[in-house]
Amino acid sequence: MSKQQRADAVTSDGGLDQPGYPGEGLGLPETGSGSVSGTGRRLGAIMVDWLLCTLIVVALIRPPQWQVEYWTLLIFAIQDLLLTGLTGVTIGKRLLSIRVVRLDGRLVGLQWAALRTLLLLLVLPAVLMDRDRRGLHDRASNTVVVRI
Repeated sequence: MSKQQRADAVTSDGGLDQPGYPGEGLGLPETGSGSVSGTGRRLGAIMVDWLLCTLIVVALIRPPQWQVEYWTLLIFAIQDLLLTGLTGVTIGKRLLSIRVVRLDGRLVGLQWAALRTLLLLLVLPAVLMDRDRRGLHDRASNTVVVRI
């Protein structure tokens, strides 16, 4: 839908219709590179990252069995903070061709990545998504996950 068509689409109560696809209101394309990533890719990426972090913990740290989850959470948080903050991609995101970008086009940065990672670890903020498939952790850090 073009901008003119969107402007012409007036609902019965006089308000404008919502954008037609996730990311349209953010100025992102509907499909292809730069479009908002789907939930499946995001879940797949987090599962890959979690599995890799678990393997690192089991192979290198070798904690008692009851501590594996805690160590995995710590390693996951560190890798997500550093890789997202410095490059916008974790290993799982790279494998699934998605990345985290700020809406202003700059790198996420460590400060915003720290906030985003903390909210991601709380799970609920990441699950509560808006129309543009941005969780509360993305909204708080002014980011969006897009396809590469």
